[in-house]
Amino acid sequence: MFIANYIDRVNIGFVNVHLKADLGIGAAAYGFGSGLFFVGYALFEVPSNMLMQRFGARAWLTRIMGTWGLVAGAMAFVWNDTSFYALRFLLGVAEAGFFPGVVFYFTQWLPQKERGKAVAIFLGGSAFASVLSGPITGSLLSIQGLGLQGWQWMFLIEGGFSIVLCGASWMILKSHIRDASWLTAEEQGVLASTIAAEQTERDAAGGGRVPAARLLKDPQIVLFCLLYFAIQLTIYAVTFWLPTIIRKMGHLGDFEVGLLNSIPWLISIVAMYVFAVVSARWKFQQAWLAVALVIAAIGLFASTHGSPLFSFVAICFSAIGFKAASSLFWPIPQGYLDVRVAAGVLALINSLGNLGGFFAPAAFGYLQQHTGSISGGLYGLGIASLAAAAAAFLARNHRAEQGPTGHPRHREAH
Repeated sequence: MFIANYIDRVNIGFVNVHLKADLGIGAAAYGFGSGLFFVGYALFEVPSNMLMQRFGARAWLTRIMGTWGLVAGAMAFVWNDTSFYALRFLLGVAEAGFFPGVVFYFTQWLPQKERGKAVAIFLGGSAFASVLSGPITGSLLSIQGLGLQGWQWMFLIEGGFSIVLCGASWMILKSHIRDASWLTAEEQGVLASTIAAEQTERDAAGGGRVPAARLLKDPQIVLFCLLYFAIQLTIYAVTFWLPTIIRKMGHLGDFEVGLLNSIPWLISIVAMYVFAVVSARWKFQQAWLAVALVIAAIGLFASTHGSPLFSFVAICFSAIGFKAASSLFWPIPQGYLDVRVAAGVLALINSLGNLGGFFAPAAFGYLQQHTGSISGGLYGLGIASLAAAAAAFLARNHRAEQGPTGHPRHREAH
């Protein structure tokens, strides 16, 4: 589901030149429209996650995928800047709640020690989608017929695939441990009791249940939002503008651009898993997150120098860091939160953090149109990654002060 989700979200990166040629959508409008997705996503993510708790993961995640498939397919029929903006915003509304819904889903199914690897595997779906989207989208762009251009066929086929996939998700997904037919009754009981015991331990460390409103005022939650904002800022700037960077390497066709676009994401799949393994073996998740962000910053700074080929190699190095950072991040707030408020707070972190996906493409588009270069944007991303690395160490120190579980020792009101 995440592979289909991610392809429908980022395939816009491959049609920048086609939208300009066929519809007159310039770099600034392209960047702004690409980022509008995240505004719709942020506005509707928290209510979507609350509704998933009510209706269950099976029904709600299937609903999300069906609506995003419809909107993704409708992108084939944009005709100007305004329609492009509207559908990108609606795509964000349709997808809202999917990612944090799955992350919350893990908290209901997996003990804490297993979630880091699970999140890394799940986030590997986005990297794998980036690997697949290049060759697939590049091939679909060559389709012509029935009065439609290649970019229109691409949107129709990739959006239609998500709709078809709804049937599989409805049949396979289970909302609760008790519904897992592949587990024996004894296994279901052991798994459920383990997760319940971890919640009891968090309650004891934190002095009982903490109201959601109180957690939202917690400086640690604000820090989580800022960290994730910086991570997403880099991921989506590179995602939406990497094909443009690759085109500067020479006279390349859509399929060739797609193949080269896959390379950084293929490298990042390995990096994400390696970081997940080493962070599980040698603890201090925040320290590993900081290391990944420093790697991202080095690659981004280096990409502003040398030939287009050197810039591409530097982006490949940077991808090791920023994609690993995205998987290293989520176990930190998961271990910090009361599971009974986790859905809403995880959605809040994701929605506010994902606003980085709005600012980065919009800023890059403005810079491209008015300066002819995105080097300034790459410098900005490098600085943001370094700032986030420093913040990750602050989070580590703060967590150490709170105790071994990382849950804040809230005092009773007097």
